[in-house]
Amino acid sequence: MACSPPARRAALLAAALLCSPALAQSGWPPVRERLGGATTIRDAGANAFGFPASVLDRHQRRRFVVGNSFFRQNWIESPATATSRDGLGPLFVARSCSACHHKDGRSAPPEAGDADRHGLLMRIGVRRPNGPDAPHPRYGAQIQDRAVQGVPAEARVVIRYQEIHGRYHDGTRWSLLRPAYDLEALAYGDLGPRATLGPRTAPQLIGLGLLEAVPVAELARRADPGDANGDGISGRVHYRDAERTVAGRFGWKATEPTVRSQVAAAFANDMGITSPDVPGSDLPPHQQALVGERDEPGPEIRARTFDDVVFYTQALAVPAQRDAHAPEVRRGQALFHAFGCADCHVPTLTTGNAAFVDAYADHRFHPYTDLLLHDMGEGLADGKHDGDAAPREWRTPPLWGVGLLDAVNGHTRLLHDGRARGVEEAVLWHGGEARIARECFVRAPAADRAALLRFVRSL
Repeated sequence: MACSPPARRAALLAAALLCSPALAQSGWPPVRERLGGATTIRDAGANAFGFPASVLDRHQRRRFVVGNSFFRQNWIESPATATSRDGLGPLFVARSCSACHHKDGRSAPPEAGDADRHGLLMRIGVRRPNGPDAPHPRYGAQIQDRAVQGVPAEARVVIRYQEIHGRYHDGTRWSLLRPAYDLEALAYGDLGPRATLGPRTAPQLIGLGLLEAVPVAELARRADPGDANGDGISGRVHYRDAERTVAGRFGWKATEPTVRSQVAAAFANDMGITSPDVPGSDLPPHQQALVGERDEPGPEIRARTFDDVVFYTQALAVPAQRDAHAPEVRRGQALFHAFGCADCHVPTLTTGNAAFVDAYADHRFHPYTDLLLHDMGEGLADGKHDGDAAPREWRTPPLWGVGLLDAVNGHTRLLHDGRARGVEEAVLWHGGEARIARECFVRAPAADRAALLRFVRSL
C-alpha cells in the first residue's frame, strides 16, 4: 500500500476518520469484478487457482494439461528408468513444482516439527561494498536442505518468532510475529561475518501470463524513482539489463523478467534440474567434487517438457472477485483508494500487443500491483540484496486471489516470508513509502478497518 500526496494527506486522513456507513457513493471507484479481464474464471473452491484461462483454444487446453502433469510430478534421482523425470538434485529443496506451489497456490512457513518443510526457502549471499550480493563461496545462492543419497544437505532452517504488540487509535489491541532465522547442521562450515539471508515463501501462480505481457514502457511510466512529484512514492523498475529494456517483474524482488526465466530458475535452484535455459548446475567447487559424475551434463528436463511447464504456468486463470457489489465491500474499496493503497496496488494494467498467446494481447485486467520496487521500511528489510534491489525494497505483490488462500491452501499467511497471519497483519507491517497508508488504517474506526479488509479479501 502506498502513501498519498503530501498536499492531500491531512485531508485524506481526516476523511478516513470521518467515514461512515453513509459514505457517498458518488465518485467511488468502478467495480472490477473480472480481475483477469476476459481470462477470468468463476470458482471460489479448493481448486480455484488451478484452472486454464477461459480464452484458451482446444489445442492450448491440451497443452495446459500436459504442462500440469509435469508441474505436479515428483522428480527422481538419476540415473533412472523413468528418464523423462529423472535428474533431481544432487541438492534440492523440493521434488516437484507443486510441492511449494500446492494447488498452484501460496506456501506458508513451516511450523515446528513439520516433516515436510516446503513452505519456505532461504536465499543466501555475501554482501559486497557495492552492487548485488555475491554467491556464498560454500553455499551458493540458496540453502538446499535436502540432497540425494550420499550427498549431505547443506543446512536446516530454524525459525523463531517474537510477538510484538500495539494498539489501534481506538484502543483495540493487535499483535504481530517478528521472525528470526538461524541455520543449523551446516554441512560445509560457518557462514562467515558477511553472509546475508533472504527467506522467501512461494506465491500463488494465477495470472502470470498477463503480468508478463505488460510492456516495459507501461511500468516505466508509472515509476518515479526520485519522487519527482513529491507524493512520497518512489517506485522504480528493476531493470535487468544496462539498456533498460528488460524489466524484472517476478519474484519478491522482481528479479526475473519472464515466466520462462522464473521457471528455469526454480527448476535449477529448487530441484537441481537443469533445463535448456539453465543447462548446467551452479555449484561451489567443493560441492561439485562431492557430486562427481552424478550431475550429468546437458539439460535434465526435455525442451518440449520445459516449454509445456512454462505454458501451464503462464496460462493459469484468475478467479473473479467475490461479493463485488456488497455495500461493505464497495465502501472498503473506496477506503482502499482514500488511504492511498491503490497508489502502489494499482487496480488496472494493460498488456501490450505481444503475449504468449494472441488472446492475452491488448488486454485490460485488474491485478492490484504496479510491479515496481518500493521501499517498505526497516521492519520488512532482511539484509539481502537481490540484483540491485536493496533489503528494504520489495515488488508490490498482486492482491488478486488473496481472499481464496484459506480455501485453496488452508492458511492465510502473507508477505515475503509468511510472517503475517492475514491481511490485517500484512497492512500493519507496511512502512517506508506505505507509512501514511498504514497510519490511515491504524487511525480509522473499527468499521472502516473491517470494510477495507473485507474488500481485500474479496479479491
